[in-house]
Amino acid sequence: MLTDAAGAQPLVDSPLVPLISATGSERMGAAIGPRVAARFGRSILELGGNNAAVVTPSADLDLAVRGIVFAAAGTAGQRCTTMRRLIVHESIADQLASVYRGLAVGNPFEESALVGPLIDEQSFSAMQSALTQAAADGGTVVVGGERVETSSGNGYHVRPAVVRMPAQSEVVRRETFAPILYVLTYSTFDEALALHNSVPQGLSSSIFTADQREAERFLAAEGSGCGIVNVNIGTSGPEIGGAFGGEKSTGGGRESGSDAWRGYMRRATNTINYSTELPLAQGVAFA
Repeated sequence: MLTDAAGAQPLVDSPLVPLISATGSERMGAAIGPRVAARFGRSILELGGNNAAVVTPSADLDLAVRGIVFAAAGTAGQRCTTMRRLIVHESIADQLASVYRGLAVGNPFEESALVGPLIDEQSFSAMQSALTQAAADGGTVVVGGERVETSSGNGYHVRPAVVRMPAQSEVVRRETFAPILYVLTYSTFDEALALHNSVPQGLSSSIFTADQREAERFLAAEGSGCGIVNVNIGTSGPEIGGAFGGEKSTGGGRESGSDAWRGYMRRATNTINYSTELPLAQGVAFA
């Protein structure tokens, strides 16, 4: 596995490498994809994930809150399937703040800590910039966002943030790799689907509902536009073993899963003639 752009460049451009499988940012995919395609190579890209959950009035709220907090705050929001948007019915929108205030932030090797540090100062700065922009767009930081002092050294520990947004502004449509959960409300299920799908990314998604019709609609072609679609479980974790990947600017490729191996294979059609006759295409016969 290569993490250095200069080290990856020879692989991306080499005609001896028929397939490039790459996991990273949308910016990285936009650079790699055209270069591989220009030499008629193939690529499997797993890129951005601006994942969302829809919470309907019929949802089991205790189950939903636990699933949301794990997906949104787990690994300090630094996971491709992290939940970044919560699209919740307007009648049940104020359930998360108290849970977030009680999350233990600290050394992830200690059992008492639920949220570890951000990877570096740049990630911390990106989170603060996103929160500032969200506030400028009319959002309200309900809880979190501040740096937390811990006994585990000089890491960039932050309290996961919940931000109520009046609309899905540009900062919400952009993936910030940090524990920020933007909360948007809806009135009708059609509005929820429109909010859910009106972002460039399409990796993971979930819906919390006890209404089978809503669940089936979310799973159908007119529902979630993501490669991973879950019902009554969060956006992060249950996809292990499945075909992993997404649609739109997430890249469209699939890693792992029961059929992902096909992407790594060279396909060939073989015809073997053991007779002394020569069957020709379309019934053509020599005179």
